[in-house]
This record gives sequence, C-alpha cells and structure tokens, in this order.
Amino acid sequence: MSALVYIAGPYTDPDPVSNTRRAIDAFNVLVDAGFTPFVPHLTLFIDIIHQQSASFWYAYDLELLERCDVLLRLSGDSWGADREVEFATDHGIPVFFGTAEEFVDHYSRRSEEKK
Repeated sequence: MSALVYIAGPYTDPDPVSNTRRAIDAFNVLVDAGFTPFVPHLTLFIDIIHQQSASFWYAYDLELLERCDVLLRLSGDSWGADREVEFATDHGIPVFFGTAEEFVDHYSRRSEEKK
C-alpha cells in the first residue's frame, strides 16, 4: 500500500487557481512515483458551486489530514498550510518541506536504505 500524502501549500496568495495548479502538478509527480496524494486545494471547485466558509474548509482539511501518512509542505507563505504543519506535528504525522520531486527523492532513498 502506498503512503497517503497530504499536499499543503499556499492557497489564496497569489491566487487560488495558480496555487491549485501548483498542487496538482505536485500530485502528478507523487502519483507517478507510486504515492497516493491528497490535494485539499481541489475543494476550490466545490466551493465555486457550493460556497462554504474558510473555517468550514479548514476543519474539513484537518479531518482528512488526520488520516494521512505524511504531509508535503510546498514553499510559500500560508497561514493555513502552517497550521496544517502544526496539526500534523501534534498528531505524529511526519512533515516534509520541499518540492514534490525532493519528496520523492527523499522517500525513494529511505526505501532503498531499508532493503
């Protein structure tokens, strides 16, 4: 079974669409490497049709983060992503800071070392 990876990163700054695109690009890198990524940014599309408050989405994201094996924190200023890192740390979920490519390289090396 592959690791469930929560992708955390900026959402609103500079804008939700470009940040969602960046998270989707990370998703593709992780999928190609055999991971199972979760992209909370994709709720952008749900919110367009059925708007919810930011606090609703934040609570929703933390419910899903709690089920993940690891958090990938993409670069950029983000109050929400920083809170997700804090939540992950408090709940014993490992946090990796960097790009999806760096994440894959790191975890591939760790996997090889265990063999």
